[in-house]
Amino acid sequence: MMAALNYNHLRYFWAVAHDGNLTRTAERLGVSQSALSIQIRKLEEQVGHALFERRGKHLVLSEAGRIALDHADVIFAAGEELVGTLKERPGGRRHVLRVGSLATLSRNFQIAFLRPLLGREDVEIVVRSGTINELLQGLTAHRLDVVLVNVPASRDAATPWIAHPIAEQPVGLIGRPERIGKRTTLEDLLAREPLVVPTPESSIRVGLDALLDRLGIRPRIAAEVDDMAMMRLFAREGIGLAVVPPIVVRDELATGLLVQADQFPRLSETFYAVTLSRRFPNPLLRELIAAARVPLATRNAPRSARSSGTRRDTAKARRTTS
Repeated sequence: MMAALNYNHLRYFWAVAHDGNLTRTAERLGVSQSALSIQIRKLEEQVGHALFERRGKHLVLSEAGRIALDHADVIFAAGEELVGTLKERPGGRRHVLRVGSLATLSRNFQIAFLRPLLGREDVEIVVRSGTINELLQGLTAHRLDVVLVNVPASRDAATPWIAHPIAEQPVGLIGRPERIGKRTTLEDLLAREPLVVPTPESSIRVGLDALLDRLGIRPRIAAEVDDMAMMRLFAREGIGLAVVPPIVVRDELATGLLVQADQFPRLSETFYAVTLSRRFPNPLLRELIAAARVPLATRNAPRSARSSGTRRDTAKARRTTS
């Protein structure tokens, strides 16, 4: 029979996990470092897993440690609630999903991906943004459960990322109606109108540059932007025609503030949910990734972007660019 969990051991672990420093925690609790280490070691022996990994002078939570911390947070929050005023009705155990997302990624895409979990009373979603290197470090340290990116994460035997393709968005030429006009081909617009384009390291830009080269067009670049939210604002302001997936400007397309002149043939943006192979995977992840198998472009494309007029113009432009 398994011995009952020693909550003193758990509280010491909980304190160190939140402080991130054994010396500082020992001083705060008024105990010696050796005594604190012994308490944590006893907890590790009981649960059968190392809860910390030592990296130089720093203690970093292991995968089992991150799971233990999630449970400890719930346990001690319940204890505080028990001795409090009890004004709020206690709920069931809440599951936490920690999501990392590139700072430049479309907010509409992020919301669409997380939508199956939004509003659930038993789920708390934590979203952190940053560079791809920062996010992958967080994934490795078990501070994140999944990282959302629009470029495949480079990997080798020492960094076993699992990149799940979760959506492929067509890329459109989008702008204010007065800039696009009527019955204009994609080639004419690219040659005539200023463009708001992604930066050269973007997969969209690589495909766009190749298309422009095939057409013999030297475009007028109004802005080169690495942030989808800023591209959306430039398009709204009429600075130029934006080369973006329609989901980025979904609301503006739905209201008619912006219109899509055409989709680029054979040009798309792929989104990935990057995870690590874990012994204790977050159960919420499987649900999200399974739901994302339905193409987000289909689920979220506004009616204005699928109008019959757009289909006619698309066919015309494809004949021009083929």
